Amino acid sequence: GIPGDSRRERIAGQGAGVFTWEEVQKHSHKGDQWLVIDRKVYNISQWVKRHPGGLRVISHYAGEDATDAFRAFHPQPAYVRKFLKPLLIGELAASEPCQDHQKSTVIQDFRALHDQVEKMGLFRSSPLFFCMYLGHIILLEALALLLLWNFGAGWVTFFACSVLLATSQAQAGWLQHDFGHLSVFRNSFWDHLVHQFVIGHLKGASANWWNHRHFQHHAKPNVFQKDPDVNMINAFVVGEVQPVEYGIKKLKYLPYNHQHKYFFLIGPPLLIPVYFQLQIMHTMISRRLWQDFAWSMSYYLRYCICFIPAFGFVNAFVLFFLVRFMESHWFVWVTQMSHIPMNIDYEKHDDWLTMQLKATCNIEASAFNDWFSGHLNFQIEHHLFPMMPRHNYRHAAPLVEALCKKHGLPYTVKPLWTAFSDIVSSLQKSGEMWLDAYLHK
Repeated sequence: GIPGDSRRERIAGQGAGVFTWEEVQKHSHKGDQWLVIDRKVYNISQWVKRHPGGLRVISHYAGEDATDAFRAFHPQPAYVRKFLKPLLIGELAASEPCQDHQKSTVIQDFRALHDQVEKMGLFRSSPLFFCMYLGHIILLEALALLLLWNFGAGWVTFFACSVLLATSQAQAGWLQHDFGHLSVFRNSFWDHLVHQFVIGHLKGASANWWNHRHFQHHAKPNVFQKDPDVNMINAFVVGEVQPVEYGIKKLKYLPYNHQHKYFFLIGPPLLIPVYFQLQIMHTMISRRLWQDFAWSMSYYLRYCICFIPAFGFVNAFVLFFLVRFMESHWFVWVTQMSHIPMNIDYEKHDDWLTMQLKATCNIEASAFNDWFSGHLNFQIEHHLFPMMPRHNYRHAAPLVEALCKKHGLPYTVKPLWTAFSDIVSSLQKSGEMWLDAYLHK
């Protein structure tokens, strides 16, 4: 007869294997990766490199249940399952729970909520909302050019143009985020196309760079080694685990007990004009993303045509970096206010709802806050339902809050300025933890 293991592999290859979670969890390493969707077990070991969303984001769920992540990121799941079918190797044994690592049963109620908001039409977008949003971005750029043409290239015009262009760039950043999450059109083809236009032609960045980076953040928010947004390249220590770890190992790349001070010097001022600028260009060239590169170059060509004749090369160059400098402050404060003060840790294998609630919080809703943050003041709803159009977050929020209250889960909502100050205070707390561990452990 056939030995047990080889017989099982033969059956698994035919999609008829029956597995326990213990067996699935063994396959969570590079070159040997399984995952589970709706109790079906898939061997993605060879396919990860062809995954349209990138190798890393799907690899983060190796050895785990990926049902909720799959549902969150794919607008046409029935279509995607056609590609999964050849990867099917079996299913979970009937005696096995739906969730791995003894995850909370609250996920069943969350899936019911997902079905409820879908039936309520909260995944349907308003074309008028997004047309007007794009219109106001183009209007801001047009106003900058009108000022220049009517009043000439004086210093007042220079700074007025910088404010208008920085506002346009920040708002275009929120709009590309919508298209990148496939939350606008029913057909994802159009989302991808307009995403390339907005992030490439209006902002000079790369859609592929953004997708591969940002979806990792959504898949495993605030999880070290999986969320690139908490990879601080040794400039900062964040959360409560990393500072102690660095302190015990006597790692001192910078004086982290002062990080809440130098954050103002190297955080908001440099992220977009230096770090992202270099990373985007390196990514497009090294990965040969020539389509993204062409879209990006169309932005720089348009900028040069519009501003070099009026300001000259040097002043136009200064204007470009001033706009990026201002946009970077806007971007950092808005994106970090909902994440840096929250729980940051290594992989804990939490269920989708618990994981997102640990890593995110909301900011009070108002007309200004909604506009200023691109509706990312509803960060909880956005992370739970990444493909939900942002104008529907406020309708989903009471339902999510009720679910959290039912299960005793935190649903954090802060005033805007409190959220800003929490970034600094959390950096200060982490820095003090590092110093204590560095000196005494």
